[in-house]
Amino acid sequence: MIILGPRRCGKTTLLHMIVERMGYPHTWFNGDDPADARLLEESSVSRLRTIIGKSRLMIIDEAQNIANIGKIVKLITDHLKQVSPVISGSSAFELANEFNEPLTGRKYEYMLFPFSFAEMVNDQGLKNEIQQIENRLIFGSYPEIVNHPGDEKELLMELSTSYLYKDIFKYGGIKKPNELEKIVQNLAWQLGSEVVISELARSSGVSAITVERYLDLLEKTFVIFRLPALARNLRNEIKKSKKVYFFDNGVRNAIIGNFNLPGNRNDIGPLWENYLVSERMKFNHYRRFYGSSYFWRTNQQQEIDYIEESDGKFSPFEFKWNLGKHPRFPATFLRNYPVSETVVVTPSNIEQFLT
Repeated sequence: MIILGPRRCGKTTLLHMIVERMGYPHTWFNGDDPADARLLEESSVSRLRTIIGKSRLMIIDEAQNIANIGKIVKLITDHLKQVSPVISGSSAFELANEFNEPLTGRKYEYMLFPFSFAEMVNDQGLKNEIQQIENRLIFGSYPEIVNHPGDEKELLMELSTSYLYKDIFKYGGIKKPNELEKIVQNLAWQLGSEVVISELARSSGVSAITVERYLDLLEKTFVIFRLPALARNLRNEIKKSKKVYFFDNGVRNAIIGNFNLPGNRNDIGPLWENYLVSERMKFNHYRRFYGSSYFWRTNQQQEIDYIEESDGKFSPFEFKWNLGKHPRFPATFLRNYPVSETVVVTPSNIEQFLT
């Protein structure tokens, strides 16, 4: 079993809970500990048998730091049938390279995100979580942020500097960290807008190839994710653009150094959109949604914030922090796509979208 997710989202805590609840004898390795990493890297089957002993569970936390971890786990699954490896990692980039071939058909992968709206509602109740929406827009939902009110700014600044890029620098071969930081800052300022690679490259002072590479690394280390444009039927639809969102609002705000509350901001619309799209991603992942997600826009500036496609039907959503006049969905889209429902998501009906 492989548990992936951003650093500091609670993977180690979850591993401790798995060990406690299962109650099996276990052996624990931490990939961030050089001694543990060396012990596993140099192991043969006989040595692994000695190391693991009578344990039924083998926990390997931050496994991306252990060389040849895929081959090591394959040795265990092939020769130590009584042992179940449970692995965590914060770099899909590194772990995908290690595990895809050696463990094809023999692994289960799970994603762990920062706390979701649905999880917080389940724990604190709907009323309490709705009252926290403004805080979530500004400070996000990382466990230590939620659990340490009053320390959000300090914790987020530490997270966004010390930990955010750790795996990228280690595994991505980054030789110029300032280039990466410029790209991330520009992405943060463009929140909610389509990202044009050539423009991002120009504003960051790097090549388009470098931008593409960094975006890929940022996705695989769970800093950002991309949402593609929907284009099927109409000649004037924007086809190749993508929007970039941050996994967590707090991280985005730390990158630009702005923790003002919603009433004192001019980017509340993009913050609301980023929050809803990232929370919907968590919700869909946990409920095993197998459809596809998009945004939609035409050259005539008709647009829809977010669309889901499932079983040949489309569900378009508009996101409004302040509703004002009720928005109308573009007739062009409604005529050309089979639509199952249209929904405007506001703070007053957020639970219908995220639970």
